[in-house]
Amino acid sequence: MSPATPPTYTDIAHSAAEAGLEIYGAFHAAADDLGSDLSKDVATKGPDLPPNSAKPDGLQPDGTMVLFGTGPGFWAQFETTPEFRDGTADPVDRWSRRTIDALAAAWGAQARYPFTGPPYQPFVAWARASGRCFTSPSQMLVHDRLGMMISFRGALYFAHYIDLPPPPRSTSPCESCTGRPCLTACPVDALVAGGPYGVAACHDHLNTAAGASCLSGGCLARRACPLSARAARPLSQSAHHMRYFHNQ
Repeated sequence: MSPATPPTYTDIAHSAAEAGLEIYGAFHAAADDLGSDLSKDVATKGPDLPPNSAKPDGLQPDGTMVLFGTGPGFWAQFETTPEFRDGTADPVDRWSRRTIDALAAAWGAQARYPFTGPPYQPFVAWARASGRCFTSPSQMLVHDRLGMMISFRGALYFAHYIDLPPPPRSTSPCESCTGRPCLTACPVDALVAGGPYGVAACHDHLNTAAGASCLSGGCLARRACPLSARAARPLSQSAHHMRYFHNQ
């Protein structure tokens, strides 16, 4: 596949899966819509922002943003990479840049990352604009298939239109979740209805023996989401991310 042969959505999904990535969402937007203006639109309109359609000002879209996260085969592949084995900082971020930069070069796309900044790219706004991520009752993102166990690794912006499948859901999965265990699973109430996220309470808990299960297996509230099990995330992967979160 060369830049002269624009990839289809299926092409992108296939190459992403081979690399251990998964498409978490995609939407159409012009390049000048991908910064603060889009963030404001999404923050104001929430799920009502029409994904995969005309821009909010009525102009037609001319580009395509594709968002990537870790797939079910990611961790097993990652453990064989130089980034995992070299013992230096930020191995997942470095692997993400190497992998997604290669896809960008092959297709003539622009790579964007959630961990480069400040200023940081508005991945939360982009996720919601894709129509595949929603705001959970605790204000954390919830994905239509993977629940709250998601990790965005990067995105590719294509300056041309790519036909996209429609989002599988029109409303948040939280609307039909009667138990809402994400609001009660945290032992120190760091995640509560309406937010905000109690970062200090979370870190304090992780410093205790009672927080060992969170450190070794991932956030209890995120794991409690009924959809999160679909991510099939290995405990070692969750432990890695929790270790970086707690030590940052």
